[in-house]
Amino acid sequence: MREPDLDLQAPVGDEVKQTTCYMCACRCGINVHLREGRIRYIEGNPAHPVNRGVLCAKGSAGIMQHYSPARLDKPLLRVGERGEGKFREIEWDEALALAATWLRETRERDPDRLAFFTGRDQSQALTGWWAQQYGTINYAAHGGFCSVNMAAGGLYTLGGSFWEFGEPDWEHAKYLMLWGVAEDHDSNPIKLGLGHLKGRGAKVVAVNPVRSGYGAIADEWIGIRPGTDGLFAFALAHELLKADRIDLDYLVRYTNAHWLVVQNPGGADDGLFARDADGHAWCWDRDANAVAPATATGISPAVVGERVLPDGRRAVPAFQLMAQRYLDPQYAPDAVAERCGVPTDTIRRIARELAAAAFDAPVVIEQPWTDTHGVRHERMVGRPVAFHAMRGISAHSNGFHTCRALHLLQLLLGAVDTPGSFRYQPPFPRPIPPANRPGRTRLANGALDAPPLGFIHGPEDLLVDADGQPRRLDHAYSWRYPLAVHGMLHTVIRNAWAADPKPVDLLFLFMANMSWNSAMNTGETMRWLTDKNADGEYRIPKIIYSDAYSSEMVAYADLVLPDTTYLERFDAISLLDRPISDADRAADAIRHPVLDPGTQREGRDVRGFQSVLIDLGARIGLPALVDEDGSPRYTDYADYLVNHERAPGVGLLAGWRGDGTLHGKGPPNPAQLDRYRENGGFWTAEVPASARYFKMANRDYLQWSQGMGFIAKAEPVVLQLYSETLQKFRLAAQGHGPVQPPDAERGRVAAYFDPLPIWYEPFEGAQLEQTRFPLSAVTQRPPFMYHAWGSQNAWLRQITARNFLYLHPDTAARHGLADDDWVHVDSHHGRITVQCRLAGNVQPDTVWTWNAIGKRRGAWKLSADAPESAKGFLLNHLISDVLPRNDYANADPVTGQAAWFDLRVAIRRAEAGEVSLPQFAPLETRAASNEPLRYGADFRSARTARRGEGKP
Repeated sequence: MREPDLDLQAPVGDEVKQTTCYMCACRCGINVHLREGRIRYIEGNPAHPVNRGVLCAKGSAGIMQHYSPARLDKPLLRVGERGEGKFREIEWDEALALAATWLRETRERDPDRLAFFTGRDQSQALTGWWAQQYGTINYAAHGGFCSVNMAAGGLYTLGGSFWEFGEPDWEHAKYLMLWGVAEDHDSNPIKLGLGHLKGRGAKVVAVNPVRSGYGAIADEWIGIRPGTDGLFAFALAHELLKADRIDLDYLVRYTNAHWLVVQNPGGADDGLFARDADGHAWCWDRDANAVAPATATGISPAVVGERVLPDGRRAVPAFQLMAQRYLDPQYAPDAVAERCGVPTDTIRRIARELAAAAFDAPVVIEQPWTDTHGVRHERMVGRPVAFHAMRGISAHSNGFHTCRALHLLQLLLGAVDTPGSFRYQPPFPRPIPPANRPGRTRLANGALDAPPLGFIHGPEDLLVDADGQPRRLDHAYSWRYPLAVHGMLHTVIRNAWAADPKPVDLLFLFMANMSWNSAMNTGETMRWLTDKNADGEYRIPKIIYSDAYSSEMVAYADLVLPDTTYLERFDAISLLDRPISDADRAADAIRHPVLDPGTQREGRDVRGFQSVLIDLGARIGLPALVDEDGSPRYTDYADYLVNHERAPGVGLLAGWRGDGTLHGKGPPNPAQLDRYRENGGFWTAEVPASARYFKMANRDYLQWSQGMGFIAKAEPVVLQLYSETLQKFRLAAQGHGPVQPPDAERGRVAAYFDPLPIWYEPFEGAQLEQTRFPLSAVTQRPPFMYHAWGSQNAWLRQITARNFLYLHPDTAARHGLADDDWVHVDSHHGRITVQCRLAGNVQPDTVWTWNAIGKRRGAWKLSADAPESAKGFLLNHLISDVLPRNDYANADPVTGQAAWFDLRVAIRRAEAGEVSLPQFAPLETRAASNEPLRYGADFRSARTARRGEGKP
């Protein structure tokens, strides 16, 4: 007799609601089971395109995220000194009136005196637009603190990038290299993808100083020294070029490898592409022995050889410049092996394996497609080598060029958006660079002419004053950090304290724990937040902070606006923001309240920050937030999601527009949110089968993308092996053009704005004595927690409630250390004293720890003796926000990316202690009870009672 099928999705409450998880950046679909208005269970939604039902420990523990004792209850007004944590509760009417007054007064004085910066909020399409309406250039989100090198390196090279804008071809890749990938981002899709790869017998290689998570299941782990990934990539390119194992056909079809580069040393056109009178790039047609349009068909472009242009100038193809550089002996495996910590034989073998996977067994999909020249191709042929990279390569001062180095390696292999390789996710690829430039001037109504963040096309787009000095508070888009496309969150507090370049009146932060784990130089940051001038006034006059939880930053606010948890709010996971598409489909999603924020606990009165922001905008009369009669244009964030249009027919949500039958573009639909709820909280649109590969030059894809509103024109995206944008900056530094850097910045710009990827020693290591600080120190995001949010979660804390400094057994032996010994860890900036553990999963010249677990006493409503504050710690205390030898930010010179992973340290045994050091004065907040925190016992009691009554 056949056993009945198990119902794995059976409800365990009286109602199931579907929304989007917010326990990490995956944005998985979840089913939330409710009983009598309380959460009973959270599981993955099998129909959701991101996770297909898979859910990790973080997602399941969302119950305890919502019922956390650390939740804020009411608006708070500071009554003590900043940093003490003394507040009085106030009503929302008073809080909003006060915030609106501060915002209005600041805008009337000078909109740029508002600094509006947000953390990992996932609603930048709203916050950036709001800042534009306010008129401040001083807005950014967390990206400069996190991964801007990934985004900028990709968008200026491929028109897309790793991370959330692209993915490996999980179905067809035969060889996958994971570069600097930790477990915190995109984790469930990567788990699913790795399962496909391993099931098919594909090889997975992890390149990372630490072997954890995905690296632990890789077929090979390459324990590279931090900050040398680019050097390793160049050695691989050297081997491929030397063996002639590259895809020249791909390079000529899809990149600017054959474009002619002017050779005129000292001239204003040196290093620029040779172009005709209409600005179209030239190549050299070998058949005609003459110049020809680089995008022409039916020609035979040369990729090497110096040529004389019709006007007498000399030029060479970009490919030749590239080949000359990376064939140089300085990039040979023998030359780089010791610095990288990767044996010479390993480098050569990996290069051979990449070539064999790419060229000896190409993937063929029997699917016709048509390119942008109208040429029909009967099959899709690809190179089954895929790369994926994340913060590990990004958070270095050489990360931008390292990211470009990986893209160069992909291009040499013909492994971008071909079957088996890295694939674009809609709405990418986009033009290189993307069209939108940062806002710089104010209109008559006080709004900026464009959003504060955008893409620099040349020196003329920088936000600098007449003397070439930064206009923005964070110094983004200045000569110091020209391509800082995500802003520079890590410089904001110091510069606001120093009034550099000018004073701010109001610091407005959302979900950015800037006094603790989202700060370099934490001790000084706390001092800057509380420092006063000679008149006894705070040097940063006013601080408004919004968060759902009592993080360390709450104590430094003058006004606290309590946010909801993710289960009580509306959110848009928008294609205008951080998309959840995969390579075969566009997708977006919503969060919507599955719980009422007003009924969860007596006295709790919180509001979603996005709705609060819209309310504040209307109160102070921001242009696009009020109607002509001055009344609010949007009642709340849900109303904004439905009715706001960024351009005609383009809103934050792409599904069910107009009458409900339109997708991508169409007028607002009053029933749109209902359609999303009915569909599990998400929307998808399949990419046509003929459009799924070669998206940068696929006519069907580009036309589909234009029709969906993703791109303005269905034009091919030429991949940038050689970056003319970077060369424009180098020429300016050499004295050419109407916009040039100040003398103090010329050498820096000339050195780092190389049109071909370069490698240089990370700045902190280059400026310190290596013998004094011989070890690198890095953090990993734990797979079971995400930022500080998760490490205050009662269920996740049972996995670990404190961290250790992990070091290789050989390193421990050299220092006479054993498990649980206490060690001093010294950097040029400071000292921490912590306990260590031995671990063989780390490169011997590197020490590491889990990130964001250490807490300050009194924060997060943890008990006074919580392990997180007693023995947990942050490496942040060791990391300076500026470089050892000058006042440049500890950051990448191209993008301003925070160089977290450049940290150099020395370790030595310390006397056994009771607590980690440093310790700071406890925050005076209501501490949690020392009693165990339980949830669900009453559900079990109710079930037992029902069973006792004969009920199921």
